[in-house]
Amino acid sequence: MGQAVRQVVDAAAGVCVAGMWTRGESLVDLVADSDVLIDFSLPEASAEVLASVQRARTPLVSGVSGLDAKQMAALEQAATVVPVVFDRNMSQGVTVLADLVQRAARSLGAEFGVEIHEVHHVHKIDSPSGTALKLGESIEAERAADGSPIRYTVERRGEVPGDHAVVFSSPAETLTFKHSVTTRQVFAEGALRAARWVRQQPPGLYQMRDVLIGDS
Repeated sequence: MGQAVRQVVDAAAGVCVAGMWTRGESLVDLVADSDVLIDFSLPEASAEVLASVQRARTPLVSGVSGLDAKQMAALEQAATVVPVVFDRNMSQGVTVLADLVQRAARSLGAEFGVEIHEVHHVHKIDSPSGTALKLGESIEAERAADGSPIRYTVERRGEVPGDHAVVFSSPAETLTFKHSVTTRQVFAEGALRAARWVRQQPPGLYQMRDVLIGDS
């Protein structure tokens, strides 16, 4: 993802890459010289990343997946010091998709069952994907009262960057929402948009929904 971020930033106006961090190198100096840190590393690096942004008071955009409860708590603590945009999926399209399926769940009755299908490359470890879980959480926020379970189906195939489909179905009709990624550049584009936005925000924990949609 580092190279994808660099390519997107290099092609954008008014921004530049201050540097790229490799484990084993000093992160403190890089963060201190940056307006925003974009992190697509691994959960194992989260403690060092969070300590560095808090020390330098540098806003953070994090697309790291697989954080455990302790690491999420540390992220929330960091957000009391600096503004943080954290999301399991930085894609602008997925952000809009999550909003749409939440609206659908709000409108459709409990007679509509929900299935979430996801396909990723064979190297992906987490299952269901963070994106699938994000979509499920958007639906559950509107359907918690009826207790209807969401059915997840997972496929790992080839080098697929990520395909997701959310299907609402009743005995009489079916409504399907789909999103497909053709290149991982979409995550870098979303992260850059979040980076531009987060610089103007007070400390707090934000999502891509806040960046694109706000309170609407």
